[in-house]
Amino acid sequence: MKVFGDKQSGNCYKIILTSSILNLDIEWVDIDILKSETKADNFLKMNPNGKVPILEISQDKYLSESNAIINYLAFGSKLIPKDKYEYHKMLEWQFFEQYSHEPYIAVARFINKYLGLPTERKNEYESKKIGGYKALDVMEEGLSINAFLVGETVTLADISLYAYTHVADEGGFDLSNFPSINSWLRRIQSIPGYSAM
Repeated sequence: MKVFGDKQSGNCYKIILTSSILNLDIEWVDIDILKSETKADNFLKMNPNGKVPILEISQDKYLSESNAIINYLAFGSKLIPKDKYEYHKMLEWQFFEQYSHEPYIAVARFINKYLGLPTERKNEYESKKIGGYKALDVMEEGLSINAFLVGETVTLADISLYAYTHVADEGGFDLSNFPSINSWLRRIQSIPGYSAM
């Protein structure tokens, strides 16, 4: 299998981390989003939405959307709960990540880290703080009860949310007041097969 992506993107990093923990052999193809490589015709044939990451499973068989990709890669593995309720709690956290976390923390990081916080986007950058801290509050509450988001073992929910949370400071978020999140970050980093961004 082959992945087209940007290794500094949290969404792409989810795939790197999942593959590393599961010891999967995946070929990586670097895509420069700032050079509009996602707008090229050959890229748009793989993903008409023009975004990374993309998983090439076989010729003419592709998957986009980071959480769909890691769910495909981890299908049947220890990272996906067997219990029906826990499986759907994992999905709940993954939907939360895409709807309530990523649009704030990841976008603030993109504006700051990738774009260099241009003046014309400073108001947008600042506006991301409220939603981002709200998402972190929700995570803090959940992680004050359990070691991981779905209980006492790591799942794809943790990988999905770890990707941008562990670099939230690059988007201007201060994690010093989130002790449960910080303990969780250290637990993720101690998982066998862990790979840093």
